[in-house]
Amino acid sequence: MPQGRPLTVPADGLSTRARRNAPLLAVHTGPGKGKSTAAFGMALRAWNQGFDIAVFQFVKSAKWKVGEEAAFRELGRLHERDGVGGPVEWHKMGSGWSWSRKSGSADDHAAAAADGWAEIARRLAEQRHDFYVLDEFTYPLKWGWVDVDEVVATLGDRPGNQHVVITGRDAPQALLDAADLVTEMTKVKHPMDVGRKGQKGIEW
Repeated sequence: MPQGRPLTVPADGLSTRARRNAPLLAVHTGPGKGKSTAAFGMALRAWNQGFDIAVFQFVKSAKWKVGEEAAFRELGRLHERDGVGGPVEWHKMGSGWSWSRKSGSADDHAAAAADGWAEIARRLAEQRHDFYVLDEFTYPLKWGWVDVDEVVATLGDRPGNQHVVITGRDAPQALLDAADLVTEMTKVKHPMDVGRKGQKGIEW
């Protein structure tokens, strides 16, 4: 895409404006670092445009505190107070989905993941948000906790102009086929290769 211009223009009858405003389904997958980081970077851009942001973190421990969560919660408060950017919701499976107020259960991760997806599907049907981050959502799909075909169909039929970004390793092929944007993070080098553990400001 030289200078941001498509190499070809599809004969779909749509105007350039209509294509530019089409809802995007993005998948960040692969073994390398940076999948979630890239998704939250996109969400930051969306927030700056005034989009309504919703983050759903799957298979996350309640004890795991990520820097992006603190930053986006503060951005949500900034919007509420000063009208800057857009509203923000942040939901994490490991601490119990916030809409249900149920604490997380170590014995029932599959049910919790299915509950999270059911809520996301409801919100998509209602056009509740403009930009969704489904962080580490590929794992419930890979492990069979959530049906891949149902997810692909729901995302494909979502109304309006709702953007969705999904992160995690081993994204199923059906999801990759349905996506508009697929990025595979490939590890070349990593500090853990030489015994270095995660660092504050880098991993969290």
